[in-house]
Amino acid sequence: RKQATEYSTSSSDEEFESKPSLTHKAKRALRKRRKLEKETKQLIKQEELKRLHKAQAIQRQLEELEERQRTLEIFGVELERELRGEADSGTKDENQMLHEWFELVMEKNKLMRYESELLIIAQELELEDHQSRLEQKLREKMAIDDSLKDEMDLNEEEEI
Repeated sequence: RKQATEYSTSSSDEEFESKPSLTHKAKRALRKRRKLEKETKQLIKQEELKRLHKAQAIQRQLEELEERQRTLEIFGVELERELRGEADSGTKDENQMLHEWFELVMEKNKLMRYESELLIIAQELELEDHQSRLEQKLREKMAIDDSLKDEMDLNEEEEI
């Protein structure tokens, strides 16, 4: 009897002690999950800020490029008038004016290529931002238990 009582007491003590350890493990897992979620959100914010800074830099470069193109356009119109004899060319000879005009055209083409590259980079940034938002939305949808989701939620998750 004594051994049976000790056995039952010790087994009930073990059960009592194992439950807190399970809750402790659950708490630890929950803390770890929350910490991971927080770190993930911070990384997402950092990536968004990087994309924002890059987009702002691209916007500034595009504005500078546009100003440079306007300046070249004005200079080109004046040079064409001089070549046609509509304006006073001063001491410039025709060969020198043609050389300047060809250099102007080359510079303008170079600026147009650079503008195209910047627009492609800007489009890539928009796509990366869109992808990031979709990934975040998907994580939020997947965090909800499937039993709590209705058909619309499941379809939206599948679409994402």
